[in-house]
Amino acid sequence: MVPRSPLSPAAAPAFAPVFALALALAAAAPLAAHAQTTGVTHGTRPARLVIRNATMVDGNGTPARGPVDIVVEGNRIAQVIPVDPVNAGRGRARATADAVIDATGKFVLPGLINAHAHMQSNRAGESLDGFEYFMKLQLANGITTLREVGAERNAGSIALREQSARGEIVAPRILVYPQFWSEEGRQVKTPADARAHMRRLKALGADGVKFAGIDRDLMAAAYDEARTLGLPTAHHIGVEETSAWDEVAFGTPMKASIEHWYGVPDGAIEDKRQHFPSDYNYADETDRFRWAGRLWREAHPRLLDSLLNSMVAKQVTWVPTLDIYEASRDLQRAQTQPWFAEYLHPSLANYFKPDPANHGSYFIGWSSTDETYWKENYRIWMAALRDFERKGGVIGCGDDAGFIYQVYGFGLVREMELHQEAGFHPLKVIEHCTGNNAKILQREGELGRIRAGYLADLIVVDGNPLEDLKVLYAGGTAALRDGKEVRTQGPEWVIKDGIPYSGPRLAREVREIVAKAKARGK
Repeated sequence: MVPRSPLSPAAAPAFAPVFALALALAAAAPLAAHAQTTGVTHGTRPARLVIRNATMVDGNGTPARGPVDIVVEGNRIAQVIPVDPVNAGRGRARATADAVIDATGKFVLPGLINAHAHMQSNRAGESLDGFEYFMKLQLANGITTLREVGAERNAGSIALREQSARGEIVAPRILVYPQFWSEEGRQVKTPADARAHMRRLKALGADGVKFAGIDRDLMAAAYDEARTLGLPTAHHIGVEETSAWDEVAFGTPMKASIEHWYGVPDGAIEDKRQHFPSDYNYADETDRFRWAGRLWREAHPRLLDSLLNSMVAKQVTWVPTLDIYEASRDLQRAQTQPWFAEYLHPSLANYFKPDPANHGSYFIGWSSTDETYWKENYRIWMAALRDFERKGGVIGCGDDAGFIYQVYGFGLVREMELHQEAGFHPLKVIEHCTGNNAKILQREGELGRIRAGYLADLIVVDGNPLEDLKVLYAGGTAALRDGKEVRTQGPEWVIKDGIPYSGPRLAREVREIVAKAKARGK
């Protein structure tokens, strides 16, 4: 028996309802005509905002759906209303509002969350024009919340957090995780000191604590105190006494996140230490990053599998920051990223130049051999991430920008592309940077989703990020045409806490900051 073609006359009746629906949808063309962007003022929260006719990608990994109307009241999502594509615009009542954003043919996502950010107002002593450059780049790339993991001043970071919460500055929502070793932490010598210091950080107003380079007895005491105080932790493990096994031992029941990847392959080496050459010096960053590129190959698959299972069982999460090491596998690409021309501040460009005095500026004598090892490093690392998620692990997104040729905001979108390269579907990539990050920050009840009752952090994108994540890169305006701004790419509207910001305007303002800095020489 010859199988029938699905489009043969005998099969056609089964498809008649589909064809009828397609005709009905085509007849519903007025849908676009009945939605116009009105009443929206950059930087001003309307009492009631409706985003009409959106195709919505939620932060829980489910497929896109739409059209929907998203109703925002104040700083909260009030309703998500499916729109009947046949009857819309034909007399049916639609939600009324003071301001309307037309999202016909566009995608709406939860605001992106940057789970590993460094708020910086200068680099190597040179001004970055205060925090304006940093904050506007984050927003322009669709980032509405960031976790600051060790800034210039703890009290200053908390002051910025409060200003952002009150809507006094143009900035994402900020969560502050002070470095454990910053300020008074430098005096910690005993487990009792570690506990006392955690209490000081809690009293300061910290949202969590960022660890790096800590001995096991101090870590055990600090993490135990963190559980008592309700402070989540983020750990850049580094090459030190502790490894990911210590996160498993000490990091629960509070959520603990591993930053980057050190500590994971180290914990899966049979003799528990990478085979460094005799002249290796961890304080020499060229040595450090060169040999870091050979670490994953030493991880034993059986031990790595056991470690990943334990991390999942103890709810240890992972923020890999794939983007921040990418220069190690392709230096030329890193040095010539297309946004550098208009968006790279000269002070940041100076910091990126190879210089032992600047952290992450280690490319002195970097070779094709180093890049080859790092390419292999990425292959094994990405496979471990896939395995971790398959086992039930939670993966987040952070960019660690401001170092190693990564520019604020742009780095997070590049991170998303690298998650896709690692083998994750774009829906999962978006979940990593929204819903998963909200879980890591312990804010999953109000951030990272497009859902009634959640905070109104949303981005409107004139393009399909499921087809091309590059539509999320800040673009702004290429020119004025007939007196109107012509947008090239990037989020069209970025809504943080119910406050709408024009993506093109934010991008233009950053370009102006950079142009002025270049004109004055820095």
